[in-house]
Amino acid sequence: MIPFPLLPTPIETNYRACTIPYRFPSDNLKKATPTEISWINVFANSIPSFKKRAESDTSVPDAPARAKIFEQRYAGFLEGWKKDPESNGGPPDGVILGRVREHLLRELGFRDIFKKVKDEENAKAISLFPEVVSLSDAIEDDGERLENLVRGIFAGNIFDLGSAQLAEVFSRDGISFLATSQNLVPRPWVIDDLNKFQAKWVKKPWKTAVIFVDNSGADIILGILPFARELLRRGIQVVLAANELPAINDVTYTELTDIVSQLKDGNGQLIGVDTSKLLIANSGNDLAVIDLSRVSHELAYLSSDADLVILEGMGRGIETNLYAQFKCDSLKIGMVKHVEVAQFLGGRLYDCVFKFNEVQS
Repeated sequence: MIPFPLLPTPIETNYRACTIPYRFPSDNLKKATPTEISWINVFANSIPSFKKRAESDTSVPDAPARAKIFEQRYAGFLEGWKKDPESNGGPPDGVILGRVREHLLRELGFRDIFKKVKDEENAKAISLFPEVVSLSDAIEDDGERLENLVRGIFAGNIFDLGSAQLAEVFSRDGISFLATSQNLVPRPWVIDDLNKFQAKWVKKPWKTAVIFVDNSGADIILGILPFARELLRRGIQVVLAANELPAINDVTYTELTDIVSQLKDGNGQLIGVDTSKLLIANSGNDLAVIDLSRVSHELAYLSSDADLVILEGMGRGIETNLYAQFKCDSLKIGMVKHVEVAQFLGGRLYDCVFKFNEVQS
């Protein structure tokens, strides 16, 4: 693993994978801060839905007993951090809280507890892909079509089983992509650089875009892929960077490769658009957030001359990299699905973040 090549150097002083400061240098190292406690509680609230998924994982022998051990051990880690923030490799932040959860699951033999729901959602989204693309293609104005595609990314990004609240809604009612895209919170969003991005988009300035993708289902298939297809149509090379290992319902590199091959026709096209400039990269990541100081050599090589970096989703685009600087233009895009993030940004729950940073050449 090596640093992402488009981060400014030296990495140590220019980059940290944490948007919300959980603590400051002046805080007592032996006492959990209010922010640490509130985020520990966010992860604690997710335990019941993770345990439920783990219990029903038929690929694991004694799944219910192992799920119970996961519940007890992870809750123990979280309580430990509340009592002593420096325990268990702390003080905790979004990367550590997620890493311990994923490592515990893997240690107990759980490779991908969300596999079944991911497969179901991918199949549903694949059947809707032609309709979503044809609705987009019917919009003649470039700027309007871009806004429609961006709304699609937000609508897809709501399929996030890492949010306890959304996991509950999802298991009860399911989530409709088309209804969500029509019912997003009105603009201006909490961070809304869409007009600035549209103004540059019209000039077709980029040669290569790297997109760090997020969830399976509607997110990748109905949100990101129609947008990536539009980039391809404009002659831009697209590198889709996906996780090496499963984390929550994030799409993995192997799953994404399979999805794209299912969507392509016999001529290798995505509904009339050539995909010879579409590359799928293994990011080397195994979490629902991402620390860009450690990515795969493959991704680093494919990204070295990119002039647009896109981080999509709450974990990658908001919680760990909202303020990350790059040597090229960058876009952070995602829906706000935790109250704690909404409060930090001064926005609403289910508000949208569209942050565009332009690098002056």
